Amino acid sequence: MIPGEPRAGQLLIARDPGDGSYFDRSVVLLLDHDDEGSVGVCLHQPGAQPLPPPLMELRPLLTPPAEIFEGGPVNEHAVIGLAQLRRPGSHPKGWQPLFQDVGSLALDTPYEELDGHFSHLRIFMGLAGWGPGQLIGELLRGSWFRTPATPEEIFATPERLWQRILRRCGGQCGLWSTWTDTPSWN
Repeated sequence: MIPGEPRAGQLLIARDPGDGSYFDRSVVLLLDHDDEGSVGVCLHQPGAQPLPPPLMELRPLLTPPAEIFEGGPVNEHAVIGLAQLRRPGSHPKGWQPLFQDVGSLALDTPYEELDGHFSHLRIFMGLAGWGPGQLIGELLRGSWFRTPATPEEIFATPERLWQRILRRCGGQCGLWSTWTDTPSWN
């Protein structure tokens, strides 16, 4: 996959499918990694929660499916917005770059100041988090594949995202994309 330290803009792709855990067949976008730990959001889990009333005006801007995604099991009340610029190189109010033309978006920015600036917007509730050294340990144990993210994958439909990204990676990773829910079929 990719050498070096984890960093914002990389995807973590779960390596052990079928274990039934929260991260089974998960794809996590890393938002931050440093000595204090790592944080990201799961890209593959549309949530059952409706948009809270303060965010309802953002519904027309949301990328389908226009709902809140479950970002992870940590700090489940944290709300994160990710947005892709419509015009690369611009810097709208409330937007902070993460990688390429994708960044985090302050969701308290007035709708009028957001409309027209973004080609994609997705909202996540909750985070995926790791304490100091925890993610590095999981990577060393082979729990995750790691690859650079693309804006298209961040805002893609969540169905079969795990398989699509593994296929893009090719090689040993691509083989994992053929994993079935019935291992005896392998």
